[in-house]
Amino acid sequence: MSTLTRPAVADEPVRTKPRRVRGLLWLVTRQHRAVLFASAAAIVLGSAWIIYQRGVLLDDAHAAGWPATSGEEIDGALRLRLEKKFNDIASYVGYLPLLFGIFLGAPLLSSDQENGTARLVTTQSVPRTRWLLWKLGFAVVLVAVTTAILGTLLTWYWHAARPFVSTDWTEASIFDTTGPVLLTQALFITSLGIVIGALVRRAVTAMTLTFFGAFAVTVVFDYLKPHLATPRRVAFPLDGDHPAVLNGSVQVDQWIGTASGKLYGWSTCVSDADTDGCRARKGIVNSVWDYFGYDQMATLQWTAAALLAVATAALLALAVWRTRRQAF
Repeated sequence: MSTLTRPAVADEPVRTKPRRVRGLLWLVTRQHRAVLFASAAAIVLGSAWIIYQRGVLLDDAHAAGWPATSGEEIDGALRLRLEKKFNDIASYVGYLPLLFGIFLGAPLLSSDQENGTARLVTTQSVPRTRWLLWKLGFAVVLVAVTTAILGTLLTWYWHAARPFVSTDWTEASIFDTTGPVLLTQALFITSLGIVIGALVRRAVTAMTLTFFGAFAVTVVFDYLKPHLATPRRVAFPLDGDHPAVLNGSVQVDQWIGTASGKLYGWSTCVSDADTDGCRARKGIVNSVWDYFGYDQMATLQWTAAALLAVATAALLALAVWRTRRQAF
């Protein structure tokens, strides 16, 4: 009797689809995929919201008679509503530097050092410098792309909203979120978080310290703003109208003065029983303003951006130097 036998079928190897992203790029994007997805969502949703709100602002303004009617002459309630919408969006965008510093910068190196990932990577034929450059490059590109897109759109929105919002463009909601400042400030605070993480080597501790460090940075930055350019000075009659050069300007200081140019504090003679007589005896005839013209806004912003960029480069160099010398 013969038996029928089937030839053994060899198991074919399962073919897996090759990854399009490999090596350190795959590792870095996988480690920080939460921040990556959050940034992508912020770009898409934030851009759509800014574009929509700008359109709504222009529709409401045109319905109220603008530009035939100046922004100061339209309905006060509408003006407040338009200003509030812009300030709300600007404040949300203004949180980006802090969020990047805490959730990307602080754990970027400290998490790898704390969990042993840095030691594992650098023992797999990957030079430490290459690992550092990939990590830092990923953070810099992600922060730059996100803030550049949203900052550009918010600047576009600000130019449309300017007739209806606060004339003090040195406020953080305007100055810090438009032009080049948002991008460079986000890079600086992210770099600050990276350095703190490289020093303390504990992710949670680094995130906490970065929060307080970012707060200190904003305080110092607000103090430095008026010193980034030289204010202009204008004198005009004490009881006269403001000259046209003050339109859109930001007042830095205010004086009262004589025709010869001698200056007194603005409260001089205010408490005197005969204020006019006191001023007449001193020869005070002019109101004197130190101010920044609107045309100086770009100078102030680019000066601030340059200082932040230099400080960012110094912090990143410090992070590389410190991490290369550390034992994992």
